[in-house]
Amino acid sequence: MTAAHTIIETIDLTKIYGMNGVSVTALENLSIHIEAGEFVAIMGPSGSGKSTLLNILGCLARPTSGKYILDGEDVSDLDKVQLALIRNLKLGYVFQSYNLLSNTTALRNVMLPLLYDRTHRVPPEKWQAMGEKVLEAVDLGDRMHHQPQEFSGGQQQRVAIARALINDPVVIIADEPTGNLDSRSGEEIMGLLDTFHKQGKTIVIVTHDPIVAAHTERTIHLRDGRIDTIVHNGNSHPVIRKETNYAAI
Repeated sequence: MTAAHTIIETIDLTKIYGMNGVSVTALENLSIHIEAGEFVAIMGPSGSGKSTLLNILGCLARPTSGKYILDGEDVSDLDKVQLALIRNLKLGYVFQSYNLLSNTTALRNVMLPLLYDRTHRVPPEKWQAMGEKVLEAVDLGDRMHHQPQEFSGGQQQRVAIARALINDPVVIIADEPTGNLDSRSGEEIMGLLDTFHKQGKTIVIVTHDPIVAAHTERTIHLRDGRIDTIVHNGNSHPVIRKETNYAAI
């Protein structure tokens, strides 16, 4: 993968919701490019279409029209089963509310994407080593056998980031990852994401917080389902060539 490789491309992306004979256009002819290794924020007021865009980029929804090309593959018309496979193979998610299983350890939470991988790319005997490696990468190597209720919010989000990394995704998608955190914990999480960005990870983050968006290279501002402005934040980093392919363990 090189810096010239396009990870995300949307072409005239449109999403229309209809109910009781009333249609609402959430996205209208939206075209964006995100290259390998970029760190991009998506912002916009309520109703701007950012959540709809996130759902499509995350292969949780399909557009009404237009194309979505992910890592060179047109996924616009895939069915739910095919989209689920793409999500597991190519995407890593970080959610505002962490979405951890409460009665299991950090290590087992992190290993879940491997359990749900229908392609069985990684044999089960390698799962624990991979889980341990990603937890060490987020500075939780000494707490991998603790359960979520024993962690602070920031530590739970670190577990969620480790889970997002374990399948070595082509892009990490983070939905308001600091929204439930105090400012100090939020800065620590953004610093961690910045570290993985410097190592070459492609990261797309949806946020309402301009301080969070300022960590990224570009901020795409949406309004009424269209691109309003694109701000270049001046945070371009040289890629540190470091082995982060946890699936290769």
